[in-house]
Amino acid sequence: MIAPPRPLGLTAREWLVCAVAAWGFLFDSYELLMLPLIVRPALMELGGIRPSTPEFTFWFGMLFYVPAVAGGAFGLLGGWLADRFGRQRLLTASIVLYAVSSFLSGFATSLTMLLVLRCLVFIGVCVEFVAAIAWLAEFFPEPRRREAVLGTTQAFSSVGGLLVAVVGGLASALAGGRPVTLLGWLALPPMPAPSIALPEVLSFLGHIDNPQADWRYTLMSGLLPALPLLLVRPFLPESPPWLAKRRAGQLGRPSLGALFSPELRRTTCLVTAMFTLSFAAAFGAIQQAPQIVPGLPETRAAVAEALDKRLPEEKQAALRAQWTQEGRSENEIKQRLDAERRRIAGPVEQGFAARATTFQEFGGIAGRCALAVLAVWIVSRRKLLRFFLIPATVILPVTFAWAGTTSLPAFERGLFLAGFVIIGQFSFWGNYLPRAYPLHLRGTGESFSANVGGRMLGSCFAALTQWLAAALPIAAAHPARVAYAAAGVAFLVTLANLLASRFLPEPASQALPEDAPPS
Repeated sequence: MIAPPRPLGLTAREWLVCAVAAWGFLFDSYELLMLPLIVRPALMELGGIRPSTPEFTFWFGMLFYVPAVAGGAFGLLGGWLADRFGRQRLLTASIVLYAVSSFLSGFATSLTMLLVLRCLVFIGVCVEFVAAIAWLAEFFPEPRRREAVLGTTQAFSSVGGLLVAVVGGLASALAGGRPVTLLGWLALPPMPAPSIALPEVLSFLGHIDNPQADWRYTLMSGLLPALPLLLVRPFLPESPPWLAKRRAGQLGRPSLGALFSPELRRTTCLVTAMFTLSFAAAFGAIQQAPQIVPGLPETRAAVAEALDKRLPEEKQAALRAQWTQEGRSENEIKQRLDAERRRIAGPVEQGFAARATTFQEFGGIAGRCALAVLAVWIVSRRKLLRFFLIPATVILPVTFAWAGTTSLPAFERGLFLAGFVIIGQFSFWGNYLPRAYPLHLRGTGESFSANVGGRMLGSCFAALTQWLAAALPIAAAHPARVAYAAAGVAFLVTLANLLASRFLPEPASQALPEDAPPS
């Protein structure tokens, strides 16, 4: 029987639970959304790889998909561990893991080193999401409070995306020697950027060619979430129903096989497939925005202006003469001039990409806030999900195929709408999943859908879009090809999700499912 509604006011302990969960959600997105922002300059520096080449497509896919597979596999294990040993213990360990790994990524000297550290980041993020969702849902058993708390705390995921865009913009300003603008109005003069170097004892790992690269500063800022967590860790309570059942010896043992029992098979398969399609729209489309922005007219004009100012023809001629006198080959001179151009153009492109990402994340915040409100009032989960899916079938193709090849302001406005309809879906699944599985399987079930479906399968659409872009039979620059490929992928996966929503199981009750008897 559903408990009578309680006021939405929270106790001090409940505020702490919500704050830590929101903090974790915020930096989940912060850590993941760094990659689309930094992958282009990182590949060009660490591997000397140019966009639109087969090597770029290969490593772009590797950096998106291999960490997703690692995160999905270990995240699935993390869900089982959360059911077996508790929610808050896994939550804390996972946040520390991804924060430290992100900081160390800023010292990467090779693509392999960056790939390994990004795998650790993904593992931490995948485990944290599942543990936090189960923890929150069980702390607030009254349906109205639970829906409001889950929806509101998950909205901080988009704040994380907005924050990484702001930090990326600040890092590009520091690296480019430009004034630093805070909050759109507070301007600070150019500041010297600190150099990043490996300690002498780790010199065997390689050498950092550009110790003031903006992408390195962005990655290292990922240490932030671990610092306050160390202070509040002793005060975090465990999930009350999980702890009560464990102490009473009534906690059923979690298992993957139980997810495919006759009672849960349809739910597990369908929700995993739909979770995959939601992630496919994000990775296959909106996370491609930083690869699209450099091809827009406004970005190209800004790059040309920066090159004319900081590397005019006279300076290029002087450098060419100097290197010729030093006996360097024509090929080496060309490579050095290209590197100088990239040092100037890279921060400019990153600045524009970071600004475009802020529009996407503001849209995501709006979408998640809309979900938090609508989830309380719309009883049908199918109708709630279609609120996002139906407009997405129109918004996404127009945003990428037209605005993404025409105009930066139009693309930014389209990204706001795209963020609203795509990122809002993620909060939907965070609210839906706790009602789909009993307590002893909640972490395992959520982990299977989110990590196998979302992380391991959905994330591969980032690479798929790049492969399609390379294979398109059109004469266009790489950014435009990515825009067209993203439009096609986004439309098809959203349409498939809309059709699948017809079969989405409606939870039998607004209350969380009771735990099954122990096996």
